[in-house]
Amino acid sequence: MIKVMMVGAAGKMGRRIINFITEDGSTTLSAAIENPNSPLIGQDAGFIAGCGELGVKISSDILKGAEVSDVIIDFTGAEPTYHNLNLYIKAQKPILIGSTGFTSQQVKEIDKLSEVAPFILAANTSLGVNLTLKVLEMVSKTVGDLYDIEIIEAHHRMKKDAPSGTAMKMAETIITTLGRDMEKDLVYARKGLIGERKDKEIGIQTIRAGDIVGEHTVMFCGNGERIEITHKAHTRDTFARGAVTAAKWLFGKPKGKYSMFDVLGLN
Repeated sequence: MIKVMMVGAAGKMGRRIINFITEDGSTTLSAAIENPNSPLIGQDAGFIAGCGELGVKISSDILKGAEVSDVIIDFTGAEPTYHNLNLYIKAQKPILIGSTGFTSQQVKEIDKLSEVAPFILAANTSLGVNLTLKVLEMVSKTVGDLYDIEIIEAHHRMKKDAPSGTAMKMAETIITTLGRDMEKDLVYARKGLIGERKDKEIGIQTIRAGDIVGEHTVMFCGNGERIEITHKAHTRDTFARGAVTAAKWLFGKPKGKYSMFDVLGLN
């Protein structure tokens, strides 16, 4: 059995991931981590996740949890993940990071994990989204320089970062494929007398409303036709299932930075 430590155990994603860890058959929950100020410290992680008592108490001690774990999954948020980075480096355990909203400088710091352990920094862990990214590569190669490109993303009203990490990954995929520039060619929403659209411009529009789990549409717009590529997540289970799959894949891998494409055989 692969022993998994869940960081962010009481969050929406953490609770679903714990359920999938216990149901998988080849993984077991070895440690559950939350903020030191959480009122749930000391409670059974399985009880909080809604899957019954597991005998694993929620703690705030990452290093102690890592000692009894084979793999770490972190779904907390950009700030707490970055805050815990040095502890992860010290632990030297395989880790999947599913948090989003990092600055480019923070990503460079996180990449130091590759020197001590195998790790994945995933904007999205669902199979569907990663297949969508692969499709975007193909479409961008074919019509990306001929059509105008827009990315529209929608999430629940509680999501803290915008645009979403998935939308930014989609933009990165398209821009890398086309040899464009993330700083120069991305436009975030529009207002006022903006003038005519620039040839290499890629727009990103953000919606935050209700309980939308996650929706992303990329539009390739030409004269007389439009291609729309859409992914809609109906529940968080697709992300949780993918996270456990990635954690299992990381176990036993040599140190280095990997991606969900590696996990799913899409490279």
